[in-house]
Amino acid sequence: MAKEWVLNSATNRFQLNFKRNVGATSEAIRKCSPKSLEEWQDYYFSNVRSEEHIIELGKKLYVKITEVLVAEIDEITEEDCINYIKELVIDRTYDGYIREIKTIYEQLQQVLQVRISPAPDEWDRLFNVDFFIQINDKYIGLQIKPVSQVSSIPEIYKEKGIQHKTHEEFLKKYGGKVFYLYSCKAGDKKIIVNTEVIEEIKAEIERLQ
Repeated sequence: MAKEWVLNSATNRFQLNFKRNVGATSEAIRKCSPKSLEEWQDYYFSNVRSEEHIIELGKKLYVKITEVLVAEIDEITEEDCINYIKELVIDRTYDGYIREIKTIYEQLQQVLQVRISPAPDEWDRLFNVDFFIQINDKYIGLQIKPVSQVSSIPEIYKEKGIQHKTHEEFLKKYGGKVFYLYSCKAGDKKIIVNTEVIEEIKAEIERLQ
């Protein structure tokens, strides 16, 4: 299995399986409509690429693995590995988290047709508010919580109970409620899970106008 992973990775990296090297294989096999593996092999070597050409690609792959990849591996230090794992776990996870939050608040901004702004650091610390909507001289607070799956929402509801007091203080000071938005990945998109909150936010906007 490890050998196959190396072969596959190197073949993809050096583009030896690209159309310019091996031809349009998907199109060719449909045109051939083979009844056996042998029939497809004969057709391919006769009409797409020669067997000699494929052998040369294999030899080229061997050179890439034994010379290029081995030389690159020899240059990798323990520090490189430590820094990579740190970047993977810390930096990239944080970047993904920020992108998800940005996606959700931009979606909400489009639906509500109001400006949504990042909250000052002080609001985050004192009131657990990530973003705000200003209505005249009042403010509505928003807290966006990315969740990996819907089943993890109950745990966040516990956290919501703990933060309830700070949100009450925000309401007293700035006149608007604080709303939670739970975001979750659906396919390639980030969506708001608790969509009912959108109507609640709309009602609060109307109340403050």
